[in-house]
Amino acid sequence: MSASKFKLWIEAARPQTLAAAVVPVIVGAALAYEANLLNWTATSVALICAMLIQIGTNFANDYFDFIKGSDTDERIGFRRATAAGLIAPSTMKNATIITMGLAFVTGLYLVWVGGWIVLVIGLLSLLFGVLYTGGPFPLGYNGLGDVFVFLFFGIIAVMTTYYVNVLEWSETSFWAALAVGGLCVNILVVNNLRDVDQDQKSGKKTLGVLLGETALKIEYLLMILLAFAIPPHFYVQFDFSFWILLPFLSLPIAFFLVHKIWTEANKQKLNPMLERTAQFMVLFGVLFSIGILLN
Repeated sequence: MSASKFKLWIEAARPQTLAAAVVPVIVGAALAYEANLLNWTATSVALICAMLIQIGTNFANDYFDFIKGSDTDERIGFRRATAAGLIAPSTMKNATIITMGLAFVTGLYLVWVGGWIVLVIGLLSLLFGVLYTGGPFPLGYNGLGDVFVFLFFGIIAVMTTYYVNVLEWSETSFWAALAVGGLCVNILVVNNLRDVDQDQKSGKKTLGVLLGETALKIEYLLMILLAFAIPPHFYVQFDFSFWILLPFLSLPIAFFLVHKIWTEANKQKLNPMLERTAQFMVLFGVLFSIGILLN
């Protein structure tokens, strides 16, 4: 594979969205470490699986959005390889199958560690990663994309990472997952806010199309507030140390992001805002994880 072709596939994988795969595993692993039950092998495999599922979902989105005619010349978001004619639809479809297949095979180790419940969770994650834009009722086309992201890249990802380490479910991993899920959703919110006009023309019924841009801006703010509500909850209800409030160091960046989301009129400038939102998720997740480790 030539260097240019390799760079094209890296672009198609959309690395700017991989925070949604990495941060949930980091937080879940930090909670397992705090419980003195961290399994490095299980955590590493969980991270690989999460990244493969995220990349596979991105490939599926690239393919199905092209097939459904959602990616047009009016697109102002990041370039899509299939719609741009850079990768053949059949090749992108095969890449989706291969990537999801690798996630399944790799995840069999986690099934061996955690049992049948991990198999069910893994299969559902793979299935809904494709059904996000594929199938007869694509979630992303019917206002359910936000729910999918919050559930699978937030609650399920954090809690399952904790589970394959500790082999039991926990209340703390659930509450931590709410913060992670909210910040994951905000990556999608920026994407939908940027594309609301094109989505409306193509019949893609995101929350932005169904409820309007103001609703997306309110959602972004609410997800930020949800994330910052979780560390104090840990401090008060779970008796974590003062270090759990470390995420509040990122509060000025959160103010900046919310302000830009509410005031930015140029949709082109929302591309870097999407990247900054993902970077903020990483920063918050790292600070939150450090606070857990220092408990």
